[in-house]
Amino acid sequence: MSAATQRLVQAAIDASKSAYAPYSNFHVGAALLLDDGQIVTGSNFENASYGMTLCAETVAIAKANSDGQLRAIREIAVAGGLAGHVGAAAEPITPCGRCRQIIKEVADLTDTDIPVHCAHAGGYETFTLSELLPHGFGPASLK
Repeated sequence: MSAATQRLVQAAIDASKSAYAPYSNFHVGAALLLDDGQIVTGSNFENASYGMTLCAETVAIAKANSDGQLRAIREIAVAGGLAGHVGAAAEPITPCGRCRQIIKEVADLTDTDIPVHCAHAGGYETFTLSELLPHGFGPASLK
């Protein structure tokens, strides 16, 4: 476990503490590593109309974008679980399909197969985006 990746995973776990998840009680945090070493975080934000819910990864990516840092994203960490137990699952918590597609947009923009570090009780497991989304739909699909 690299210290830098462990710090990123811990930032995702810490971000989950800010989750607004009154319906599912499933808190998710995401942390983005930027090319300058800065970490940007986000947490899920549920809505009574479930389709309006914002995932942690989407919140973090939108935050980086609003700060003009979209092209600076290099790695992502994700941690999820019931409130008070984030990161304690036996298996890694991975981004949902919608978030994988959002991450794909960043990967295509930066020409990077973004590593996604997914927390679990034993630490984390790292997947590349292409492993999580092997046949993703991206800008090249529109040509």
